[in-house]
Amino acid sequence: MKPASQNAARRFLTGYRPGDGVLDELYERDGSIRPHWSYLIGALEELGADEFAERWNDGRRLLRDNGVTYNVYDDPQRIERPWPLDPLPLLLPSTEWLEIEQGVVQRAELLELVLADLYGPRRLINEGIVPPEAIYGHSGFLRPCAGVAAPRGRYLPMYAADLARAPSGRFVVLGDRAQAPSGSGYAFENRLALSRMFPSIFRDAQVHRLPLFFRRMRSMLAGLAPRPEGPPHIVVLTPGPSNETYFEHAYLAGYLGCTLAQGDDLTVRDERVWLRTPQGLRPVDVILRRVDGAFCDPLELRNDSLLGVTGMLQAARKGNVAIVNPLGSSAVENPTLLAFLPRIARYLLGEDLKLPSVRTWWCGDRESCAYVLEHLEELVIKPVEPATSTIFGATLADDARAQIADSIRARPQLYVAQEQVAPSTTPVLVDGELQPRAAVIRAFLAAADDGYTVMPGGLCRVAPARDSFVVSNQFGGVSKDIWVLASEPERDVAPEPADKPLLVLSGELEVPAHVADNVFWVGRYAERADAAARVLRQLARRKLEPDRAADDRRLGALTVVAARVTGALAADAGSLSVKDLLAALHDRQRPGSMRFDLAALRRSARAVRERFSSDMWRVLNDLDVESTNAAELRRAPAEVDRVLLLLSALSGLSAEGMHRGQGWRFLEIGRRLERALMTLLMLRAVCPPNAMAAPWEDLLALADVSPDYRRRHQAMAPAMILVGLFVGDETNPRSIVYQLRRLEQLLKGLSPQIVPPQRSAEEELLEAALAEVTPQALQAASDLDADLDARLARIQTSLLAVSEQLTRSYFGRPDRLQQLVTIK
Repeated sequence: MKPASQNAARRFLTGYRPGDGVLDELYERDGSIRPHWSYLIGALEELGADEFAERWNDGRRLLRDNGVTYNVYDDPQRIERPWPLDPLPLLLPSTEWLEIEQGVVQRAELLELVLADLYGPRRLINEGIVPPEAIYGHSGFLRPCAGVAAPRGRYLPMYAADLARAPSGRFVVLGDRAQAPSGSGYAFENRLALSRMFPSIFRDAQVHRLPLFFRRMRSMLAGLAPRPEGPPHIVVLTPGPSNETYFEHAYLAGYLGCTLAQGDDLTVRDERVWLRTPQGLRPVDVILRRVDGAFCDPLELRNDSLLGVTGMLQAARKGNVAIVNPLGSSAVENPTLLAFLPRIARYLLGEDLKLPSVRTWWCGDRESCAYVLEHLEELVIKPVEPATSTIFGATLADDARAQIADSIRARPQLYVAQEQVAPSTTPVLVDGELQPRAAVIRAFLAAADDGYTVMPGGLCRVAPARDSFVVSNQFGGVSKDIWVLASEPERDVAPEPADKPLLVLSGELEVPAHVADNVFWVGRYAERADAAARVLRQLARRKLEPDRAADDRRLGALTVVAARVTGALAADAGSLSVKDLLAALHDRQRPGSMRFDLAALRRSARAVRERFSSDMWRVLNDLDVESTNAAELRRAPAEVDRVLLLLSALSGLSAEGMHRGQGWRFLEIGRRLERALMTLLMLRAVCPPNAMAAPWEDLLALADVSPDYRRRHQAMAPAMILVGLFVGDETNPRSIVYQLRRLEQLLKGLSPQIVPPQRSAEEELLEAALAEVTPQALQAASDLDADLDARLARIQTSLLAVSEQLTRSYFGRPDRLQQLVTIK
């Protein structure tokens, strides 16, 4: 790794000016560039501004194609946001990282001892090291968890620490993350994006790599399983797609080879946790939870929770399931502990902290409270409960400062104060130029047999504004990759053999209830959007014809078809305006519009994103872009063409790329069911009283069978032959009978292996639909008359009943047990 000259580096840094009195990660105090930054800045200078911008566009496209997102709470639009990544990493030499690593490992070991004591003998409280009200006044301490043994004695299997470099140059700990430390998945995505943007720079910079950390995390999870026999079954428990970091939950589940589950997917029977699947219950050995501990069990903890599993704590109490991190671990996230941690370290470890915490005063101590009230304008005030906001004393007006002082005097034990630390700054690309921003590092640790493994890097977050010290993605913060630079090239390490291989679920047992539900609707919404796109495209083409005088009758019939298929238009060609037609295509708020169906498709897919490949996500993201706008009707057909091409790509990828397990089966059932229903709606729209005006050429185009039909029939055939093509032709992949035969095969794969064999309720309902499309039955309906419409209506009723029965059999949510009184 050849260092660049200071002059070359400075050309890239033109305009970058660190603030006065704040330490900068890039520049030394004398204004020279830190040695470990020299190669990167010089290499980026040689790359040139245009190439750098092009690669940054590629990086953002990669994040978009991979569906890397986060949610902003309290956003009225509830729109998932693209993950904000800066193209410049934060660089740390190995010598500095070694100090961080040693400090966070010591801290994790200390906090694990604290948890073991708080939920066990409580010597820290009994011997006066920590006041009892400092612990019991924090909601993270869960009294029902007292006496619950940790799996394999690991009270803190995973841990993260938020760090900042103070003006002195030393790193300090701002806070501890022990409940369900988030961000490691985003850190890995950051690394993936930057290493692909700058592959040669990344290689030559000799950056420590991340995969080994995740392999050890996976081995740790498997090793915590309580059952000694067989491979363990591990699930990632998520609150669901509305959670801020749902992307990471799905990402980790996919990367670690675990099952992503929501609370409704799990149940407790005989003091064991089970996963609900279409084929019955499957035992769960390890739960990697991303649900806050108090919400994990509505029976013993928060009785208003809809996210957890009734009886989970009892299963853990009996040692039948390992929960990572154990319920109650959030007790050490209590900011009050920071004031006592130096004393606790000397008591439990017999040594001082290698990484100090930010200086903290607990107002429940009389002397500390007096100091805080005297220096309020210099400190950061934090209510003990984590749900409330941080208050910067220096920004408060006199009356607001007096108000917070009164609150502290009234209930001092509920407040802590901390020294205001000005974190070091690092360069961030803002509107095409580099600007300094305050940076906070999150370091991640996973337990190992010999202590803890530290991710060599982690997640860096930077403030949204130059003068801001608030570092949060919820308030506009940006993330960075962290490059820990090795002194020599790092070799790839072969995967370590796990003590227990993870359970590989068979295709018949892999699908929790929420997955089956959502992939079913992915199939349905994909077909619904396809049908809407086809009929509205055809209607737009007819509307654009220069002379429609002779075709008004056909336009009217096609309008009726479009109205029946989509529900987004009135069935009156005379009142059909260009504005209404464009709204039926692109108005996200109009039920039945193409855009509405595509948005619903993406929501359902996002709820089970771990089930889909990166190629499928690329198509889903492109669908979102292609379907957003059509200001002129003349452009609409071409835009819809691209949407249909993407929907075809999605269908092909699911058909050729998805494992033929139950997930694929439910998706295909949804697809075939919806295609049959759309065809039925289309045909019923041309039955009496609209039979004589049936737009058969348009219907053939909608079904995409015009060329094949013309090869078989030199002239337009009688209506009944055309009806046969759409209803009873088993060689037409868009006919009703084709969908019913495929559904018949697919539903058989859902039925439990019962001896003697018996048909399920949905199979019996489907049989009634099949009886309506036998050759004899179709012959009986000799024309486009009321008899045919009644027959089609009966098929439609049967298929809707099949959908409802599938919901009852496989997707229905169980009744919940909840407390009738609150435990205090």
